[in-house]
Amino acid sequence: MAPKDAFTLLTGGENLTTYKFNKHVIDHLFCSTCGVQAFSFGNDPAGNQVVAINVRALNEVDLDTLKVTPFDGKKL
Repeated sequence: MAPKDAFTLLTGGENLTTYKFNKHVIDHLFCSTCGVQAFSFGNDPAGNQVVAINVRALNEVDLDTLKVTPFDGKKL
């Protein structure tokens, strides 16, 4: 996640479709061509606008080098 104002989409915006799940508070953006969910816009608990980025949608990111932190939202 990153502050929304630190995020700039360079290309492909015309192919994005927005969907809102459940409480309709997060904008999930999907590629209308391939169906991948690249990122989402929402607010953090303090109310700041943030973007959650799917690292699998980024070029030249080696997933094996990332530290994964498990999160179990069901237990919240």
